[in-house]
Amino acid sequence: MNTPPRFALIGVGGFVAPRHLRAIKEVGGALEVALDPNDSVGIMDSYFPQARFFTEFERFDRYIDLCRRRGEGVDFMSICSPNYLHDSNVRFALRSGADAICEKPLVLNPHNIDGLQTLEEETGRKVNTILQLRLHPTIIALREKILSGPKDAVADVSLTYVTSRGRWYHSSWKGDEAKSGGIATNIGVHFYDMLSFVFGDLVRNVVHYRAADRAAGYLEYERARVRWFLSINIDDVPPAVREKQSTFRSITVDGEEIEFSDGFTDLHTASYREVIAGRGFSLAEVRPSIATVAHIRNAPLEPDEGEAHPFLATVLASGEGRNDERA
Repeated sequence: MNTPPRFALIGVGGFVAPRHLRAIKEVGGALEVALDPNDSVGIMDSYFPQARFFTEFERFDRYIDLCRRRGEGVDFMSICSPNYLHDSNVRFALRSGADAICEKPLVLNPHNIDGLQTLEEETGRKVNTILQLRLHPTIIALREKILSGPKDAVADVSLTYVTSRGRWYHSSWKGDEAKSGGIATNIGVHFYDMLSFVFGDLVRNVVHYRAADRAAGYLEYERARVRWFLSINIDDVPPAVREKQSTFRSITVDGEEIEFSDGFTDLHTASYREVIAGRGFSLAEVRPSIATVAHIRNAPLEPDEGEAHPFLATVLASGEGRNDERA
């Protein structure tokens, strides 16, 4: 009988951690130990009530080291901590003799990937990142359609993602750009990865608008022109939709809506299966999306370059953009 893979989890009290707990359970893994500075982690009872839990990194570190010295070290360390801690936590995983499974964004800047690549080579361990949209059947089918189409075809794409957040967001680490990477990084990085996965290399990246709660711009890939708009402001949810829900997600390709809501929550389990099989997404695969969001965060605004998203015109016309960089 094969021994189930052993896991540790950093950030078990976070928003995305339940997806990782479920994935570990569904792939037959065993959670040995978890860490979070907050102790509101009763969700563990639904999956691994016998797992050790620490609120202090030092005690967690000591336990991981003790297990390793006994020959009972963890095989994988799942990382669900705040974005700015991902790089450090991944390094800890590799140095502890475990492969890392890290939530998006893997890191905040492309140069951080270089350091992780060096550490992979030194330790012989692997960094795996969650790029779940690459595993979605609808996205895979779209990619195959684009790749099988005319070589010189360039699609017109519109990406709109509004996922409203309350005032707490701006008081948490997510509202601190130095810790979250800003809106494009925190809520959009997996969409940029999806775009490069489907449409090829990025050749142009124009930023039209950047604020604490919204961002917009224009991208050109080998096979697509993309106008995009991201927001956590509920006012950006279309009124007809707002009556039913507080989020709005739309991706159109040449005017055709790409629907991929179904099965979205199951993709972490699929990601874990790929990791355990040795097919997890690598540092090289995550680099383009990290470079994209780093540019969006730091580039000068060019409001007159490329095609603007129609939602941006509505924001500017309303006067709500007066305190942002665009105004």
